[in-house]
Amino acid sequence: MAPKPQTIPLPGRPNVVLAMLLLVYVFNFVDRQILAILAGPIQRDLGLSDSQLGMLGGLAFAMLYSTLAVPLAWVADRTSRSWVITISLGLWSGFTALCGLAQGFWHIFFARLGVGIGEAGGVAPSYALIADYFPSHRRAFALSIYSLGIPLGSAVGVLAGGYIAFMVDWRAAFFVVGLAGLAIAPLFKFLVRDLPKPVMASAEPAPRFADIARTLARKPSFWLLAFGAATSSMLGYGLAFWLPSLLQRSFGLDLTQTSHFIGAMLLIGGVSGMLLGGWLGDRLGSRDRAFLAYLPAAAFVIGVPLFAAGIYSSSAGVAFLFLVIPQAMAYIWLGPVISAVQLLVVPAARSTASALFLLINNLIGLGGGIFALGALSDALTPFYGQDALRYSMLYSLALYLVSAILMALAAPRLRKDCL
Repeated sequence: MAPKPQTIPLPGRPNVVLAMLLLVYVFNFVDRQILAILAGPIQRDLGLSDSQLGMLGGLAFAMLYSTLAVPLAWVADRTSRSWVITISLGLWSGFTALCGLAQGFWHIFFARLGVGIGEAGGVAPSYALIADYFPSHRRAFALSIYSLGIPLGSAVGVLAGGYIAFMVDWRAAFFVVGLAGLAIAPLFKFLVRDLPKPVMASAEPAPRFADIARTLARKPSFWLLAFGAATSSMLGYGLAFWLPSLLQRSFGLDLTQTSHFIGAMLLIGGVSGMLLGGWLGDRLGSRDRAFLAYLPAAAFVIGVPLFAAGIYSSSAGVAFLFLVIPQAMAYIWLGPVISAVQLLVVPAARSTASALFLLINNLIGLGGGIFALGALSDALTPFYGQDALRYSMLYSLALYLVSAILMALAAPRLRKDCL
């Protein structure tokens, strides 16, 4: 039998690695979410429809982001995870800055395509590095700390993007966040190192891509988790992208008020939900792996009526009170589910397994969700006028119920599929 890998050979260093990975992930989501807060001025300046804007936020980013993540993760497993992340950070930050030069739909479409190419190499290797540095009983919480990059980066994106756009213009916002990402890339590579190969992996050779894919394909829990996450991400990404537009169209908020609303909601609801999911995932998942899927299932069911109440309310203040709690519920799944995916394969295959999970999650969730809500809003405009986006969101809440069912079906299967 091959020797079991050691997970923490350098005391104290895991926290430094986690902090730097979190910082990079914050920039990852700043670059994604800034488009949502700037949607209004971009739409006016470039003459875009909701469907075109949905393509910029979803399909333009997700096409290569989802597909290239798999080969880049495979390269990261066999070379250097930290180098792949560093190069990716520099690439997506450069293309973010180029968004500020766009003169029309296709200009900004291809710039967002470039952002997706860069970000393809960031997340899956990061999941694998965290799994290398942290033992399984601490992994869900460590992954939830890393995933704080989603609400923190989204909040920074809407706050900074809204402020810079108000003070200067939307183009300057893209320049600032893109150049800031380029500046931290060398610091990240200096501080984050891959674990030595004899420590990071067992003495057995790294599994081939086909073997990893075959292993996951035979585990029903992988498919149920992946499609459950993808279904929830269709709604999650759709709401995150379109909520700023809803607040301006249906609640009458200006750009600055919208950025404050979204930023506060993400910092209060998003951060608390992410940490709660990681803590509960470690506490309950260490006793029974099934809870790594039962937790998100319960969170999605709780979130649906609260999201509906917030979206349908007539007051921005009332909407905020209703939306904070389901915003927390929307983030609970990340720590437990990502931790479960790491447990389905051997350590040397973690980046590749994560990328295959993200391929399904992002191609369907990110690629389809933002566009679907925008296209549905266009289709409902003849019936609901200015409130079409509101009803597009309300009808789409059914996606969380579908996700809850898939997660609940995955839960008992995790007991035998996890290594």
